[in-house]
Amino acid sequence: MTNEELILKKLEKLDRLEEQLAPIVSAHNARAELVADLAPLGKEAAAMVTKGLQEVESRFELQDAQELLKMVVRNTRNFTYALRQFESLIDFLKDLEPLMKSTVPMLISYLDALEQKGVFRILKIWIVDFREKIADNYGPEESEAIIEGIVAIIGLAQSLADPRAVEFLNRLAALPSLVDLDAAPKVGPAGLAMATMNAEMKEGLGVLVELTKALGKLKEEGH
Repeated sequence: MTNEELILKKLEKLDRLEEQLAPIVSAHNARAELVADLAPLGKEAAAMVTKGLQEVESRFELQDAQELLKMVVRNTRNFTYALRQFESLIDFLKDLEPLMKSTVPMLISYLDALEQKGVFRILKIWIVDFREKIADNYGPEESEAIIEGIVAIIGLAQSLADPRAVEFLNRLAALPSLVDLDAAPKVGPAGLAMATMNAEMKEGLGVLVELTKALGKLKEEGH
């Protein structure tokens, strides 16, 4: 084998060796670049840690650490109880999660339906707008009197919620449709006496007597 052939073989080996070392050199260069980039951050972080330790050092005493250790030992049961309660709370939330997934959409849908019906707008009118208008147009004493009047009206509405009162008002509201004022004749004492012979007239007088009794009770309650 000639010298030229030997030299070529050695060059081929060097080329293969260079190819094998290329990834290692590339990785080394990448690490060197990373270290160079992180070096300023590391110095800044070290300076911050050093400054923090210096601040703590001026206020830290071994006696404080001993006292903290004693408190931890004395309250071990409390810590255990708190952890158990926290674990129970986590279990409760896990059990509640499926229910919330089904309940929250229903609640949102219900609130949206109320919004579409104008319920929140009505509440705003009565709770916010009504109060603001009273405050803008009346003084404190007048506002108090108005509120007392509203409370009295609400109490009256509650009294009218009685089924008998509702029935009475319904019948009373139908009364005008039963009366023909244009056909009403002139009646004197004799005509009134004759009218009392009518069955409907007798029923009417009976109703009038009951109303008169009720009016008398109003006077008694006034005293």
